[in-house]
Amino acid sequence: MSAISRVLVLRTGGVNCDVETEHAFRLAGAQVERLHINRLLEKERALDEFQVLVVPGGFSYGDDIAAGKLFANELVYRLREPLERFVADGKLVLGVCNGFQVLIRAGLLPGFVAVGTQEATLTHNDSGRFECRWVHLQPEPTPCVFTRGMERAIQLPVAHAEGKLLASDAVLDRIESQSQIVFRYCDPSGGAAGYPANPNGSAKGIAGVCNPSGTVLGLMPHPERFVQRTQHPRWTREALPAEGHGMALFRNAVDYAREHLN
Repeated sequence: MSAISRVLVLRTGGVNCDVETEHAFRLAGAQVERLHINRLLEKERALDEFQVLVVPGGFSYGDDIAAGKLFANELVYRLREPLERFVADGKLVLGVCNGFQVLIRAGLLPGFVAVGTQEATLTHNDSGRFECRWVHLQPEPTPCVFTRGMERAIQLPVAHAEGKLLASDAVLDRIESQSQIVFRYCDPSGGAAGYPANPNGSAKGIAGVCNPSGTVLGLMPHPERFVQRTQHPRWTREALPAEGHGMALFRNAVDYAREHLN
């Protein structure tokens, strides 16, 4: 019997992409559980039971104070030890959109120092408005587990108002020099992009980053919204593969968990 990859999709008030994320991981062959954070805080379940932790998109706690801040505080101040152990054990963490904001504000990304120390932020789009569109992304050579084998530009949808990555020049240079930029916004040919192809004005066109070991990934675009060709707005007019571009991230995570975390 083959090993099973156990995935936790963590939810709380305002999260609204958990069902789609569960569906994507199930398509990839994982055993998935959507769990409210209170179940962990009340010790009804333990983070150690899982191999992959996902913080999905949405508007956790209504994005009060700042996008993802309250959810990040719960992770840092109430689940710090199990979370640090989870990452230290080489288990996988994925944060999408609001989940990326949570990981940044919890200090899990870019992952240079301890959990709880914020080194970057995701702030308001340069346009000053909510951006909801399909974008092109160029995968970069990185140690990221989720993007193994991905080289060609892909398409995914974005839906956010605070997706502009900001950090000091020193942090940005370190992210780049250590090959932690996983995706950059690009034009259809894979070249550098300005607005609207880069929907938020993110520094260096960054759409996603990983930690130095490649086991923690955060990205603003939504891979769970393009796992089947019929989810693409031009599926009746373009020769698209049966499997959407986002599916590779979920398959890579599940395969890695089976190979290395059982």
